[in-house]
Amino acid sequence: MTEPGIWHFLLGNLSWHALPFVRAWRDPSVSEVIGAAAAAIVVLGAVALFVVITRFGKWRYLWSEWVISLDHKKIGIMYIILAGIMLTRALIEAVLMRTQQAVAINASGVVGPNHFAQLFSTHGTIMIFFMAMPFLTGLINYVMPLQIGARDMAFPYLNSVGLWLTVSGALLMMVSLVVGQFSTGGWSGYPPFTELSFNPGPGPDYWIWAVTLSSIGSTTVGINIACTLYKMRAPGMAWMRMPLFCWTALCTAILMIFAMPPLTVATLLLAADRYAGMHFFTVGHGGNMMNYVNLFWLFGHPEVYILILPAFGVYSEVISAFSSKELYGYTSLVVATAAIAVLSFTVWLHHFFTMGQSADINAFFGIATMTIGVPTGVKIYDWIWTMFRGRVRFTPPMLLSIAFMMTFVLGGFTGIILATPPLDFMFHNTLFLVAHFHNMLIGGLLYGLLAGYMYWFPKAFGFRLNEAWGRISVCCWVGGFYLAFMPLYVLGAAGLARRTQEIFDPAFRPWLIVALCGALVLFAALISLFVQLYVSIRDRDHNRVPVGDPWDARGLEWSIAAPPPEWNFVTIPHVGNRDAFYWRKRNQGAYRPADHYRDIELPKDTACGVIIGLAAGVCGFGLVWHIWWMAVLCLAVIVATVILRAFERDVTRIIPAARVEAVDRQWLAQAEAAQPTPREREQSAENQGLAQWMA
Repeated sequence: MTEPGIWHFLLGNLSWHALPFVRAWRDPSVSEVIGAAAAAIVVLGAVALFVVITRFGKWRYLWSEWVISLDHKKIGIMYIILAGIMLTRALIEAVLMRTQQAVAINASGVVGPNHFAQLFSTHGTIMIFFMAMPFLTGLINYVMPLQIGARDMAFPYLNSVGLWLTVSGALLMMVSLVVGQFSTGGWSGYPPFTELSFNPGPGPDYWIWAVTLSSIGSTTVGINIACTLYKMRAPGMAWMRMPLFCWTALCTAILMIFAMPPLTVATLLLAADRYAGMHFFTVGHGGNMMNYVNLFWLFGHPEVYILILPAFGVYSEVISAFSSKELYGYTSLVVATAAIAVLSFTVWLHHFFTMGQSADINAFFGIATMTIGVPTGVKIYDWIWTMFRGRVRFTPPMLLSIAFMMTFVLGGFTGIILATPPLDFMFHNTLFLVAHFHNMLIGGLLYGLLAGYMYWFPKAFGFRLNEAWGRISVCCWVGGFYLAFMPLYVLGAAGLARRTQEIFDPAFRPWLIVALCGALVLFAALISLFVQLYVSIRDRDHNRVPVGDPWDARGLEWSIAAPPPEWNFVTIPHVGNRDAFYWRKRNQGAYRPADHYRDIELPKDTACGVIIGLAAGVCGFGLVWHIWWMAVLCLAVIVATVILRAFERDVTRIIPAARVEAVDRQWLAQAEAAQPTPREREQSAENQGLAQWMA
C-alpha cells in the first residue's frame, strides 16, 4: 500500500483543511475567523476542564460517583447539566444569527451564507435534540420515581445507556465545530439539501449520526419511563392518584416509543442514500422526497408534545404548591393530557400544507390542528381556577408559570392562523412561523423546564436557589422573549422569509434591531441563571433545607430528606389518597421512623452504559469521515459490551439495614429539631425544609 493509501486508510476523508484554524489562516474573512474562535472556545474549554479536574484530583470521584452510576437521580442531574451546556451554545448562535440579520441590510454582514446556514441548522438541532430532550428527560428521571414511591427506574442499566447515547450525539455536535463543518440542511435535514450530490461534505453526516444517537437514546428512555410507571408505583397509588407530572411523563413516554422510531428510520434511510447510493429520497432516481418529509413529521409533531407535556406537568405541580391549594380539575387535566397525546399523531400534515395536497386533506388536518387546542384550553382554565382564592406566592417558578399562561395563549392564537391552510400558504415560509414556533417552545417548554429546575433544586441538592437572582432571570427571559420574537410576527406578516442571511429592504431594519436587543436580553437571562447558581452555591450553608419540604408541597418526593439518600425511601410508602404526603402531614403521619429497618437492594454501578454510548459516538465520527476501521472497531466494542453484560450475574448490591437506620434516624432528628417556617418567610434562613402546615 502506498503512503497516501495508508493515510487514507487511517484518516479517511479527514485532512488539515477540515480544521477551522487552517481555513481561517488561508481565508481570514470575518466568517472564518468567527468559526475558528468558536472552535478555539470548545478546545480551550475542554482543556480547562481537564486541567481543573486533574488539579483537584477528581477523576476517580467523577468516574465512580457519576459516570458509571445507575442512580436515577444522578443520571437526571447529568442530563440537565448537558442541557445547560448545549443551551449556552445554541443561545450564542441565536445571538449571532440575529446580529447577522440586523446588520446585513444590503450588506454581507458578519457571517457568509454557508456559515449562516450552519448556524440555523445547529441551533435548531441542539435546541430540540440536545437541550429540550435532555432537560425534560433529566427532570422526569429525577422526579418521577420519587413521586411514585420507587427506588429507581425499571431498567437502571438501560437508563445509563440512554444518557450516554445522548451525550455522544451532543459530543458529535461539539466536535463538528472543531473538525469539519455542520449540515446546512436545517434541523429537519430535508433532502435534497442533505443528499450527497447537493451537499457532499461531512456536515449532513454529522447531523445524521448525532440525531440518530439521540433518537435511539430517547426511545430507550420512553420504554424505561413507561415501564416504571406501569410496574413500580407504590402500593395504593392507583392511576388516578398519580401526580399530574407523572401523567405527563407517561404520555410523553408513549409518544417517545411511537414517535422516535420514524425519525430513526428516516435518518438511517438518508444515510443509506449518502453512503450506499440507495436513492430512497432522490426524485431523479426513483425515490420520493415526500417519504422523508412524512417520516420526519410523523415524528416531528408528536415531538412538539413530547416537549410540552412535561412542562405542563411542572406547571401543575408548581401552581398547586405556590397557590397552597389542591390542583383544580384533576380528572379533566388527566383527560386533557391523554387527549393531547392521541391528537398529536393526527396533525403532522399541517407542516406541509404548501406542498400541494388536496383541499380535503388540508381541511382535515387544519381542523385536527385546531381541535388539539381544546384540551390545552382546559388546562389553562384549571390552572387559573387553582390559583383562584389561593394563597399565591410569587416565587420565580410561579412567575414563570404565570408568564407561560399569558405567552402560550398568545402563541395559540397565532397557531390558529397557521392551522388555516390558505393563511398558512402565505405565512409558512416567513418569520411569522419562526415567531409562532418560538412562542410555543420558549413560552411553553423553556419556562416550564426552568420552573421545574428552580422548584426541585432544593430537593436535589439540599439548599434553595437565590430568589433575587431568580427574579432577575425571570424578568430577562420574559422581557427578552417579547423583544426578540414579537417583531418577527410583524416582519413575517410583511413577507420577510425565514432562513434569510441577507436582507434587501431597509424598512425591516428597526424591527430586526429590536429582535437583536431581545436576543441579547435572553442571553443575559442565561447569564443570570449561572450567576444565581454560583451565588446559591456560595451561600448554600445559609439556605440549607435538610428536612426536605421547603414549599409545603404535596407529593411523596417532599417526604424524604434533601438531598435524598441513594435508596430514596426507607420503606416503600403506602398511598391512600392523591396527595399522599400532604395528608400525612395533616394527620401527624410524617417524619416517623420505620417499624422495621431492612436491607435494601440497589443496582450495582457499571461502566457498560458509558462504554456503549461513547463507542457509538466514536463510531459516528468514523462514519462521518469514512474511517472504516474506527467505525467497525467501535461497533465491535458495542456488540462485545452488550454480550458481556448479558452474561453478568452480579448486578446488585446490598445496603445494610444498620446503615439505612442510622441515616434515617439522623434525618428524623433534624426534622424534630427544625422549627416550622411560615410561607411568608420560606426564603429566609429559618426555612430548614420544614414548612408550617396550613389548612
